Amino acid sequence: MDDDRLRPLSDKGWQQAQALAERIAPLGPSVLLSSPYKRCMQTLEPLGELVGLTVQEEPRIEEASPLERSLSAIEDAPDNAVFCSHGDVIPDFVNGLIRRGMDIGEGPHALRKASVFVLHHVNGLFTHAEYWDPPAVK
Repeated sequence: MDDDRLRPLSDKGWQQAQALAERIAPLGPSVLLSSPYKRCMQTLEPLGELVGLTVQEEPRIEEASPLERSLSAIEDAPDNAVFCSHGDVIPDFVNGLIRRGMDIGEGPHALRKASVFVLHHVNGLFTHAEYWDPPAVK
């Protein structure tokens, strides 16, 4: 496929999306915001079905988005927002929050497809994050 924006999830990607949905749903998502790329939108669809929310496009977190642009999307989002973005945007974004004082704790935080950062904030400041490895699927 020539246009990467239109590339769909693989079969494994769909399995991981379902596993993520089951793990994230109990957290009570308020909104589902995704890069407009098809595979990101599809990643959040199973979660949307579980919690009764529609996945909304958020162009500020699409591939190659600069740090300030992606951070503005996160800062504008309501509590319990769920985002799906890309392997170039997420590490830049997380590292930007670390430079601003966010703690992500000990241990490896290898960004792999279907991994998750759960961000916590107090009075508008991101204070700490938990890293979840990708769900194991066959």
